[in-house]
Order: sequence, then structure tokens, then C-alpha cells
Amino acid sequence: MKRYLVGGAVRDRLLGRPPRERDYVVVGATPEALRAAGFREVGGSFPVFLHPETGEEHALARTERKSGRGHRGFSVSFGPEVSLEEDLRRRDLTINAIAQAEDGTLIDPYGGLRDLEARVLRHVSEAFTEDPLRVLRVARFAAELSPYGFQVAEETLALMRQMASSGELAELTPERVWRELERALASPRPDRFLAVLRACGALAEVLPEVDALYGVPQRPDAHPEIDAGIHIELVLRQIAELAPGDHECAYAVLCHDLGKALTPPELLPRHPGHDQRGLARVRALSARLKVPRAHRELGLLACAEHLLVHRAAELRPGTIVELLMRADALRRPERFAKLLLVCEADWRGRLGREREPYPASERLRRALAAMAAVDAGAIARANPEATALKSALFEARCRAVAEALSRALPPSA
Repeated sequence: MKRYLVGGAVRDRLLGRPPRERDYVVVGATPEALRAAGFREVGGSFPVFLHPETGEEHALARTERKSGRGHRGFSVSFGPEVSLEEDLRRRDLTINAIAQAEDGTLIDPYGGLRDLEARVLRHVSEAFTEDPLRVLRVARFAAELSPYGFQVAEETLALMRQMASSGELAELTPERVWRELERALASPRPDRFLAVLRACGALAEVLPEVDALYGVPQRPDAHPEIDAGIHIELVLRQIAELAPGDHECAYAVLCHDLGKALTPPELLPRHPGHDQRGLARVRALSARLKVPRAHRELGLLACAEHLLVHRAAELRPGTIVELLMRADALRRPERFAKLLLVCEADWRGRLGREREPYPASERLRRALAAMAAVDAGAIARANPEATALKSALFEARCRAVAEALSRALPPSA
């Protein structure tokens, strides 16, 4: 019985970055032998064991054969006769098919070291096409490893095009799609996830609401990049800098302009009302992928309010108070802070305007602090009747916001 460190742990060590987890493949063993050694079995369709001391995953070497549609349609064989090379061959990319023996020796039967050096994402074998989830995984690796300069091999992209056109992406469960999307949104370059999926034709299958933005024109004076889909990519790059790893904010970026795909042609390249028009699409996307509630709520908030946030400098105190109340900013200041980050990324996600200042955030933060300082309890005691209380509290907040903003530093300060 021999064990080998495999997959991402080997790849990440060779790239000089800390691995997220350490997984092992065990060759020449049986489930009975691992149980006798104290390992705890947790696998479902194939045996996976947890080390009795470290808790690290150990899987028996196995082979897979396509037996149905989708990413679950496989029959699995495992046992002491399965070799390490056979196990590595079933993996998706060559850079994930490198093993390390316990003495540190690297086993690389499929050229993973070469592709690591060349910064190429390349499939291991033609069996790559048997699992449609791999289309999303390659796009996600392109996003995660973009800082290292990785590109998708053209022959792998060709296979991904074939898979996207086969219809099998429709077999993916919402949970699996969301898992890959969530990880891509938390990556250093979430825009690469969209770009790779679009290059192989998969974006229209997986995220049709986002794909519909490509080719939609915008006013060139406001959006020099013109294309609404390219704008989303630029905003994703900005949010990755402003809120690194925050997939909630990145999801809101995906959602904020979905209404532009619904603008009547005669109104183009203007998009009046796209903020409200897009809400139904945000709800549909969030429901289909079963996204967490926090992501859905921030996506809806960004879609509905981003245009008004941009106009903070010209809004009356009453309009600002209404905005802050709709956003529930007093009770949920952390979410409102995320909204401001999304709006700042949107403002800067325009060709050539990536470093423009965004004074709207500071203005609204000052307004929120002023609102929070209003003594609502004292006003309630002085106005016991509900209608009078609502009016008095609103007016007090408006006065507080007006006073705070009159003392605000000028934008150039």
C-alpha cells in the first residue's frame, strides 16, 4: 500500500502558494485494509477515508467510465489493481494530475510540470468531455490562476465548445453550478470566468441573463467600452480589487445591470429604467441557481439603487434619507457598505476610468452616520401618535443629514 499527495496541493506547492487542502490517493489497498488501519470511511459512490490523526482525505485509486448523462453519469472501479497512472488519467487538467510520493518524488505521466511551466490549462485526455462540470472548472481555474498568467489551451477550448453545444451543461445541478460560480467570484480575476465561458459558448447555457448583455450598446460618453457585457467584466475586475474574495459583492456586480439586456431597441444606446427592469432577472437568476439569501438581497439592492447612489452629490437630503431607509442601512450597515463598494466598482468599471475618484461613498457614509445619531427614542416620546412620529422622525433625519453634508469636506480634499 502506497499513498501519494495529489491534485491541488501538489499544483499549489509548485506554484509557491499555500494549498487549501491536502488530498491523497492510496494505491494497492482495499477498504478493509484502511478501516483496519483506523481510517474512517466517508465516501458515497466510491470509498473516501479520513486519516485517523490528521483528518485528511484519502481515496482509493480508481477509474471512471461514462455510463449516463451529466456529471453524475459514471461507473467507478477501485481496488488494489488500479495503478496511480490510471487514477491520474481520470483527472481534468494536466496540472492537477501530478502526484507526489512520500519521499518527495514527483510522478507526472501527463505533462503537468511542462504545462505549469508554460502556464497552460490543458486537458489530460479525451475523457475530459465525459463530465460537463469540467467546462466550469476550467473557467474557474482560469480565474483563480490568472495572476500566474495561465491560459486555456486551444485544443482544450475546442473540447469545451463541443461540450457546450452538446446540451449536457443543462444536466448540471444548480448546486454544482453555484459552487463553481461562487469560487470564481471570489477569485482574483472573476471576469476571466465569464470570458472563458463565453469563448466556448457555455455562458449562454449557464448564465443566459449575463450572456444577454454582450453586444448591447451603451452611450459612449458614459461607457467608452460601449458593450454592456464588457462593462460587467471591467466592473468584476474592479470589485476584485476593492473587495478581494468577497463573492457577495461580485455576485451583486453580475446582477446590477441585467436590465440593460431588456432595453427596447428604439431607446438604445440609452437605458432608462434598467434598474427596475432588471429586478425580475435578478430574482430569476437567483432562484434558478439557488443562491444564498444574502447574495440575492445584495444583488437586488445593487440593481435597484446603483443609479441613485451614483447621483448622491445632487440628491436632496430627503431623497438620501429615503434611499438609506429603503436599503435598511441603519439596521444593516455592513450590507450598505457592500452596496457602496459595488457602486464604486461600477463607476470605475469603464474603459479608461479605472482610477476615477468616487465621492458618493463618503457622502452617503456621512449621511448614514448623521441619521444614526438622531435620537429616535426622544422623538417617539414627544410624538406618541404613529403618523406624527413617522413624519417627525423623517424630518429630524433630513435636518441631520442636511447639516452633516453642509459640513462635508469638498470632493477634492
